[in-house]
Amino acid sequence: MSLDDGHPLEKALLAGKWTEQVQGPSWLVDLAKKVVDGAFVEVLTSPFAREFFTVRSSQTDISDLPFDEWFVLASHSTEHPEQQELLRLVLAVACLHAFLQANWTGPDLNLRSLDIITTQSVNPSKITEDFLRQKAITELAYGGEPAYHLAEIPLLLCLAKILLDRPYNHCSSAQWWKLRAWLVHEHILDEPTDTPADLLPSLQSLPSAVAAEPDLHGRLLLEEGLLDHKLSNDRSAAERFVSAAQATRLEFELTGALGKRTKFQQKDVTQLVLLAESRIRDDHPAAEKGKTSPEPSQPETLALNDDTLLEQTQFTSSFPATPGSRLAHLDPSSQPALDPLDQCILLAMCLNVRNMSPSHGLTAEQMAPYVDRVIAHARNWSVHTMALLLRSRLEANRTRTVERSALQLQALVDQMPTADSTIQERLLYIHDLDLPNKWEMQRELALRFLSLGVVKSALEIFERLEMWEEVVKCWQSLEKPEKGIEIVRDLLEGRKAEADVVTTRGKATSDSRKLALDTAREAKLWCLLGDLEPEKALEHYNRAWGGI
Repeated sequence: MSLDDGHPLEKALLAGKWTEQVQGPSWLVDLAKKVVDGAFVEVLTSPFAREFFTVRSSQTDISDLPFDEWFVLASHSTEHPEQQELLRLVLAVACLHAFLQANWTGPDLNLRSLDIITTQSVNPSKITEDFLRQKAITELAYGGEPAYHLAEIPLLLCLAKILLDRPYNHCSSAQWWKLRAWLVHEHILDEPTDTPADLLPSLQSLPSAVAAEPDLHGRLLLEEGLLDHKLSNDRSAAERFVSAAQATRLEFELTGALGKRTKFQQKDVTQLVLLAESRIRDDHPAAEKGKTSPEPSQPETLALNDDTLLEQTQFTSSFPATPGSRLAHLDPSSQPALDPLDQCILLAMCLNVRNMSPSHGLTAEQMAPYVDRVIAHARNWSVHTMALLLRSRLEANRTRTVERSALQLQALVDQMPTADSTIQERLLYIHDLDLPNKWEMQRELALRFLSLGVVKSALEIFERLEMWEEVVKCWQSLEKPEKGIEIVRDLLEGRKAEADVVTTRGKATSDSRKLALDTAREAKLWCLLGDLEPEKALEHYNRAWGGI
């Protein structure tokens, strides 16, 4: 069955772009368009959503039941099976994308868990915001791996997965959305875990269903490759990324060209360059060659401002093309802008270079041309963010670029809560990128600050992420050990819990294992206290080793 045989509404949801070809009941079309436009609060507080997320009346204490037994998950607005499934799919996508907005792309989502569900037949005093949060985090644990306990509105991801796990007989794209939801789920688990047994077999019919749509076919292969990448199946991921490029008819070639990297370089030497060209799409004209200025809605690309290095490699305009190359007509210094989907494919290939190569300077040199090719043309907010993040990582270990690396990463973190671009644009290619969630980016920024000696800024982020051991080390560096001592005593007495401790305890499968973890953790804290109180160091160290 081709996706073209299904409802145009499904294609609009998958592509993230609305078309006038979408027909159907006005209430359903209106709801789906709001999802594509990013109006998730309006959708999830609509009467249709309230019908679905009404808590069933029950004789037993409903708080002990899993979420999938809580809700009605049906609407009285229609009795038509296909419309019921489409409505369920629309609400699932709204929940999933609202969760991504809250935890990945921003801007901040003005929504609470209690705004979504209706508890008219249940004692409302039992169903609190904190209870829903803790229950959702618990239910999102999978394969022995706990979910991140500071994730925002985790109920949204629970609801998306519950809706997508229902049977679909009329919506051929539902299995694809299950893949997308699972990829998001993988990102909030402490460690990647194997996929559910029924996920991959259910995807086998999708490639033939989208074969007539080059971009949809390419997106499917790319997202399957990103799942392989997440699970460290690097060879399979590489094959899928190449297949995705073939599906979208992206032409690319990693080659060499003469050029200069420094301002004082007299002689051209061979530089790695990625030549790439997208096919001309029908929905927009071919991009103008050499256009490098970002649109106003794009993340800021910080300049290097170095007295030696050039902002970008200057290539010789008359370099000899590789014999037989289909891209011989391209000028390395003035290539045409790529389609954002093709940019996603190149960034995925860049990640795969890192995975399949040792941590070495040569690996960074091989990754850089992919990143530079994407950064040259800012076409989408999330894609450009990912490219700048990868460049920031590549520049972190070089003396002349480490400052821009940290400042660029800070700019990327700071842009998340702002509304400088539309939600629709931010989410348009979010499933086609390995973009970290916001707490992972904040943690990366804090560690970068700490490595550069910017301790106060690192301290603020560590406190927000509840990484208390790093907070103590920061206070020690700032020569304020008394504040570190106070935090360690709070940890010892249970008034605070570190983020990684919460996660590790969540993995423990028995009380004896939890006790062993707690004992080891307490010993580490006593040692840390010994470092902070030199006059009592011997006493604290003896207590630490005596407790193990």
